[in-house]
Amino acid sequence: QVQLVESGGGLVQAGGSLRLSCAASGAIRSINVMVWYRQAPGKQRELVAAIGSGGTTNYADSVKGRFTISRDNAKNTMYLQMNSLKAEDTGVYYCNMDVVTRDLYGRGYWGKGTLVTVSS
Repeated sequence: QVQLVESGGGLVQAGGSLRLSCAASGAIRSINVMVWYRQAPGKQRELVAAIGSGGTTNYADSVKGRFTISRDNAKNTMYLQMNSLKAEDTGVYYCNMDVVTRDLYGRGYWGKGTLVTVSS
């Protein structure tokens, strides 16, 4: 009923930049919190950044000052601008959105992930 699709991942050298996008589609009434997570090889999934419906943001300490999360409510899309990338930023990046559908049912949805590889 609702699908999330990430894009923008790829291979980049350390110090470089990437911009990830996550677009939601389907029978969407509204979207509350939007969150980026990542999972490095052999590690647990961790929160990277979150943005509320009003624009309030929250970041993991490891990405503060380097990553910027934003959203376009008209497009049901979230972005993650990643600058000064480090090898430890390597992983699969997943988006998660708290969606209220047109039948007023709310739940979280996940994208399938996009791979970011930072070479040192």
